[in-house]
Amino acid sequence: MKIVLSPNPYRDRGLRAAQAAQRILENAGAQTAICLPFEVEQGGRLELPAGVVLSDPGEELADADVLVCFGGDGTILHAAHEANARGIPVLGVNLGSIGFMAELEHGELSLLSRLAAGKFGIERRMMLDVCVRREGRVVFSDQALNDAVVTKGAVARVLDLEVTGDRVTISSFTGDGLVVATPTGSTAYSMAAGGPIVEPTAANIIIAPICAHSLHAKPFVLDAGRSVGVRLTPGGKKTAYLSVDGGRAFRVGPGDWVECRRSRQTTQMVKLTGRSFYERINQKLGKA
Repeated sequence: MKIVLSPNPYRDRGLRAAQAAQRILENAGAQTAICLPFEVEQGGRLELPAGVVLSDPGEELADADVLVCFGGDGTILHAAHEANARGIPVLGVNLGSIGFMAELEHGELSLLSRLAAGKFGIERRMMLDVCVRREGRVVFSDQALNDAVVTKGAVARVLDLEVTGDRVTISSFTGDGLVVATPTGSTAYSMAAGGPIVEPTAANIIIAPICAHSLHAKPFVLDAGRSVGVRLTPGGKKTAYLSVDGGRAFRVGPGDWVECRRSRQTTQMVKLTGRSFYERINQKLGKA
């Protein structure tokens, strides 16, 4: 079995967690390679250990069986985009704060020996295909494991938004924006905006208004087969910004449609511990 280790060097200082995982996996008979998830700025404050061999992620992922990433949820989301294109399962090791998507904590690295022995399960997570249509043309497209977020700019006033399901109006409201989330993303920005928590293996689309200036703007849980549309109310001059899984913002203007629908692609998450979703909620978010 070939396992690619992808540490966020700003979280895994000195790549100590990745190196410890490499020793555990290789002692258990696995082939490993360490690949950084992004290029490190030359001449920066970050120093990488001289004795660690860093490989090219494109080459190593071509024949990998599992991708293990070390960091927070942002690192896992980034890794998932790379792995999905090749159908590779992802396992997250939490080195961040909450790390809700991670299967293991830093102190549980010894469990990686199960991975090398093939003693693990796979959980498939629903994703969203997200695009922006402008005058009938697609000018932006991406895939979301967590969410697509439409928000106002840093200095902009509130937005007037219309939300549709299969082109039928669900809600129109004034507020700071809207989160369109998968069940996996229900415990992220959507939850912070007042949205419901949904089991990550479910098939639903969650829409949660952000700081709505209306008593009638409520979160909705939609069937996964719906096509969700979001646009600025026609006739205005304001612009909004779309971010998919926390990525770089894309400017959305009046007349643009942000469309979100269930993707045919899924993210494969490795399950090693046997912890249930509810145990994870209590562990990560605190008991009532």
